[in-house]
Amino acid sequence: MNIDSIKNGLVIDHIRAGGAMDLYRLLHLGDLDCTVAIIKNAPSQKLGRKDIIKIDSPDNLDLGVIGFVDPDATINVIREGKLVSKRKLDLPERIVNVLKCRNPRCISTVEPGLDQVFFLSDRETHTYRCLYCEAKAELYKK
Repeated sequence: MNIDSIKNGLVIDHIRAGGAMDLYRLLHLGDLDCTVAIIKNAPSQKLGRKDIIKIDSPDNLDLGVIGFVDPDATINVIREGKLVSKRKLDLPERIVNVLKCRNPRCISTVEPGLDQVFFLSDRETHTYRCLYCEAKAELYKK
């Protein structure tokens, strides 16, 4: 299989196997007007298997979402076909409008237009809680 290199854009690398589709959905990559390539289950010396996403000329992406889905992922910035920077991600302290609170009595579920805000309550277990009602919300466990 041959996936062309990109001239200008981002490569999200070292995504845990199976996580690329979650990132695709949460980053709304289907709405972008540029080339997006997803490579699933690529061999990796570090991880065994990994996913990779290549985005040619992306608009502004919320890197916090990437850190939330997979804090071990890396971001490679490509300019003029060359790697200009590589960034390791971490769990973001806050995420906004990525998850929806599951508590039916939370103000964020009944008040239209109110941001869905979650804060990192436990770094060890990757646990996030709703800012308004402190209901627990987890996307992944490690």
